[in-house]
Amino acid sequence: MKTIIIAGGTGFLGQVLEIYFENKGYEVKILTRKPNKENHIHWDGKNLRKWKNALENAEVLINLAGKSVDCRYTEANKKLIYDSRIDSTNVLGLAINLCDNPPKYWLNSSTSTIYEGSYTKEMTEENGDIGDDFSMNIAKYWEEAFYSITNPKTKKVILRTSIVLGKNGGAFIPLKRLAQFGLGGKQWHGNQKVSWIHELDFARAIDFIITNKLEGIFNVVSPKPTDNKTLMKTIRKTINIPFGISHPKWLLKFGAKLIGTEAELVLKSRNVIPKKLTLLNFQFKHKDIKHAIQSLINT
Repeated sequence: MKTIIIAGGTGFLGQVLEIYFENKGYEVKILTRKPNKENHIHWDGKNLRKWKNALENAEVLINLAGKSVDCRYTEANKKLIYDSRIDSTNVLGLAINLCDNPPKYWLNSSTSTIYEGSYTKEMTEENGDIGDDFSMNIAKYWEEAFYSITNPKTKKVILRTSIVLGKNGGAFIPLKRLAQFGLGGKQWHGNQKVSWIHELDFARAIDFIITNKLEGIFNVVSPKPTDNKTLMKTIRKTINIPFGISHPKWLLKFGAKLIGTEAELVLKSRNVIPKKLTLLNFQFKHKDIKHAIQSLINT
């Protein structure tokens, strides 16, 4: 049985991958600060300990570790966001090189937020404009740390992932809740692009990358970005809510402060395209936002 190690795998995306790959016949082990299941292995995300032995003879290592950016960007939180990503990447790279038989593949999470906001230009892996603010720079430092480590026996992949829509986690849950309470109108002018991917296609894309022995940077997003007003309208329509109060920019900024997050998460226009996956003929099961939302509501 092939083994997949998921670092930081107890969150929403880790659980999506754990279920998917277990159903594919893999043994999945999770590196986590708070182990509470038989397949959990304790680690602190920065120091070499006994957990490194789990990497020996593993087929795949997937690193999802990192403090959530769904918080206020205080100096303390900025440091935690940075440290949690860089420290975990560095220590995993070291652990791989200490293995006699290291993982064949190392997939490291990144984010499609690395690209500048855009309403018209489609950001691809080759021609996307890399931006320069806190969120974009975190992504750059993360990727630089990943590629600064030489792992000669391991194929390496960066996953520039967009918003992942899932039935039991991720951005879809709070958006659906807003719609249920009659607050699911457009946010700001609603024209900002939203790059997204269905949770099943997220897992399938990673499986595709591994199966085809690919390397490099991949935008893990749907080939059809939507926009904010269409996303919210689709959610309302699918759950049979006839109206939704819209949110002006000032209210979004005020509300973000109240709930301890940043308005950037809904104000930035993310127009990201999975050019490499498309050219390699990866077949998305959920290209259309309406189809994706319906599948999450009805399953």
